[in-house]
Amino acid sequence: YENCGGCQLSHLTYEGQLDMKYRRVKDVIKRIAGESGDLVKPVFPAAHPFAYRNKMAVPAGLVKGKAALGCYRQGSHDIIPVSSCAIQKEENNRLLQFARRFIEKYGISVYDEKTRKGSLRHVMGRVGDDGKVMVVLVTASETLPEEKRWIEEIQKELPEVVSLWHNIQPKPGNTILGAKIRHLWGRETLTASLCGLQFEVSPYSFFQVHKEQAEIFYEKALAYADLKGGETVIDAYCGTGTISLCLAKKAKRVIGIEIVKPAIEDAKKNAKKNHMENTEFYAADAGKLMPQLYRQGLVPDVIVVDPVRAGCSEEVLKAAAGMNPKRIVYVSCNPATFARDAKILKSEGYEIKEIQPVDMFPQTMHVETVALLIRGND
Repeated sequence: YENCGGCQLSHLTYEGQLDMKYRRVKDVIKRIAGESGDLVKPVFPAAHPFAYRNKMAVPAGLVKGKAALGCYRQGSHDIIPVSSCAIQKEENNRLLQFARRFIEKYGISVYDEKTRKGSLRHVMGRVGDDGKVMVVLVTASETLPEEKRWIEEIQKELPEVVSLWHNIQPKPGNTILGAKIRHLWGRETLTASLCGLQFEVSPYSFFQVHKEQAEIFYEKALAYADLKGGETVIDAYCGTGTISLCLAKKAKRVIGIEIVKPAIEDAKKNAKKNHMENTEFYAADAGKLMPQLYRQGLVPDVIVVDPVRAGCSEEVLKAAAGMNPKRIVYVSCNPATFARDAKILKSEGYEIKEIQPVDMFPQTMHVETVALLIRGND
């Protein structure tokens, strides 16, 4: 772990990791938001601090002139060869070990970022609820070297694999999947569940990588929303609609807004699959759409925001506060940007009531938080 750097806290006991994350959240709330650290609850621990990740994407490349699979050294694109990863599910580690043997056995050409030559770039594995696995082999080339052998040997050696895809990513850079994809064998999707809802997971789908903790996280967000059945809820930055559908189980109407169009298409499919007819999804900038909806007479009772690491845009925060909901539930993967945004919401009349950190990614520095903000006069 000292070489890889993906798990920055493995030298600490699990209790030590939780304490460090708790202090980190309290620190940014005091330092950046200017609020009391007493608002922060103890970090909700993970039942399984190892072998929890259901998604793996390992880069392929040359190490000392030899083909290798592994992890990028932190802050670089140097590959550290690994045969297994302590935070990955066992099914993904078996796939990694199989791919290493296969590459060596058949002399598969791997991509060199410097020369932009070679074929195989990434091996991706996704594990569904039933332990079944989807494999995506990503190449820079239009063809997959030894395609028939990949299909035959995966079927023979990895009976848990039920879906195999070939993705083509010729562009340099950090984006793992390219726009072109071919289904090689098996199922096209995996089935996964979250909070009693069913989801079809495709190679491009976003799905929580630590399901157990995601369920705890979403249940806390739902508890903060305090829905009684008659409410209208806006879910800004709704992604593929996971939180929206959890909210829809208890609200009268849920409106999901997300700027990424493919995510909205997935959200609509997920709503249909779960028979959630009280949901609407819009591919739009929440900062622009929310004021329009307000002018049209929409008055939400609760607004949920779940932004990327950079936090909310100021337009979204001002639009949310301007709609005057009773509650704002802020779901965050970056305590520092949440603290910054909470300060803006305070200037718009919303006070933090409580902050619950959740340990979604044990062994790493990451800590997620869900917070309840209410109008200052409520």
